[in-house]
Amino acid sequence: MIEPLIKLCGNQSETDIEKGAFSQATHLGFIFVKSAGRYVLPEKVGKWIKRIRPEQKLVGVFVNPTVDEIDEVLRFVPLDVIQLHGNETVSELLKIKETFPMPVWKAIHHQQDGLSMMRLFSGVAEGFIIDSKVKGAHGGTGVTFDWQAIPQYKEEANKQNVSCLMAGGVSPENIRELMAHQPEGVDISSGIETDGRKDFHKIQLITKEVTGHAYKYAKS
Repeated sequence: MIEPLIKLCGNQSETDIEKGAFSQATHLGFIFVKSAGRYVLPEKVGKWIKRIRPEQKLVGVFVNPTVDEIDEVLRFVPLDVIQLHGNETVSELLKIKETFPMPVWKAIHHQQDGLSMMRLFSGVAEGFIIDSKVKGAHGGTGVTFDWQAIPQYKEEANKQNVSCLMAGGVSPENIRELMAHQPEGVDISSGIETDGRKDFHKIQLITKEVTGHAYKYAKS
């Protein structure tokens, strides 16, 4: 059975990381975008990680970053994946990949040319996050997109032999509906929060549904 990817994003405290570390998540995400509501200081994240030592892979989320901005984060946080959530070009991705020896994921907003954007980054990005397109926002909106499109994104990701996670408004209330489309993975932020903090009960509800569905699908 292929283990589903579960990324818990937007962690803002040591307690958030602890909750994720004790879950079945595969990735923990941190927002290093100063204008974002869930922005965290790299120095703080570095201290929390040293204390908790989570086994999950660490993902740094950036929007149109410079090489220096990524380098500054890596001085404190041992990232495993760089996730780009802005309007980065193929050449900018290549420059980042040349500088930092780790996988780079590219966020694609679901829209008419979503698949074309994926194809544009073929052979460059090691993974994709499919997110809702909301005017004036790069992500973390809590808004879903039309999940009927998931099979097309999955097919393109399979052709490229890369990861593909679904984001945008995923919650305990709709996770079963999402899993019916058999995504490879999910990327959740607001859907696992209560009053702006990670909620362990919600994390458990989501991870149980995702892993349970993957097991059921593998058996069928």
